[in-house]
Amino acid sequence: MPEIPDLTVYIECLEKRIAGQPLIRARIKNPFLLRTHDPQATETEGKKVLGIRRIGKHVVLIMEHQLYLVFHLMIAGRFHWKPKEAKIPHRIGLAAFDFSDGTLVLTEAGTKRRASLHIIRGEEALRKFDRGGIEVLETDLDSFSEALTMENHTVKRALTDPRIISGIGNTYSDEILHRSRFSPFKYTSHLTGEEVGRLFSACRGILLEWTDIIRNKTGDGFPEKVTAFREGMAVHGRYGFPCPVCGVLVQRIVYTENESNYCPGCQTGGKILADRALSRLLKGDWPSTLKELEEMQGKINLRETPYLIKPCVREKG
Repeated sequence: MPEIPDLTVYIECLEKRIAGQPLIRARIKNPFLLRTHDPQATETEGKKVLGIRRIGKHVVLIMEHQLYLVFHLMIAGRFHWKPKEAKIPHRIGLAAFDFSDGTLVLTEAGTKRRASLHIIRGEEALRKFDRGGIEVLETDLDSFSEALTMENHTVKRALTDPRIISGIGNTYSDEILHRSRFSPFKYTSHLTGEEVGRLFSACRGILLEWTDIIRNKTGDGFPEKVTAFREGMAVHGRYGFPCPVCGVLVQRIVYTENESNYCPGCQTGGKILADRALSRLLKGDWPSTLKELEEMQGKINLRETPYLIKPCVREKG
């Protein structure tokens, strides 16, 4: 799911192309994309784009007459800038928005249609998309500390809860936790003042660094390879590969449709965190420390238990 760095570059690139330009035509191909019925998409046609902003993980096109196009890309939704009146891709195409200099195409890989578009009218309707989380790049340490410790959650959940912190998801929270050397399961109520400061610094550092990396890689073009798994990341998407800091193999925690990655050497004092499904399966055989994991690796066949030590090859997207 695109997060602050990706969304920031998307918005910068869109501003260069469509800010101040009228939307000539809105073509909605997939009926499941549009989650509102009034105003209709045709009402946005002929209206100028006054600006583009982010609310959490939503990208908002601010149109004339207090109209707003609010996009949520979810996991697999992506923007593409194509030549004027470009065709909408057959299988993955959701919609296209035609401007004088080109067409903004929205696609979604896979079979599940989760990406959404809300067309709304008025500031009050727009405020409903703000879940209340702070913008970590626009706040100070005191406000960050207050938001983080208002309730007691794991640090992983706090970083990804839009009611607490806005715009951060599974990908960059993994990188932030590795940079700050925290276990995903550490509770916010147990953080000292120094640790909160370290986490705040890691949040800002990771988000700014990756925004610059993506911006520089995009150059004058448009970001076409937006993915949660990027070369140069320390732990996210690098299960089974050595940590770039300490060399210990990166581990994972699998839950629902997500996977969180961490380094036992840097973040958990050598402890292997319980994977909900696999630890239940292995029960007493689940390794709790690096030493136990190494001993298990010496006894088992790699092909029979690849989930413990074999690098996980992930599909980009």
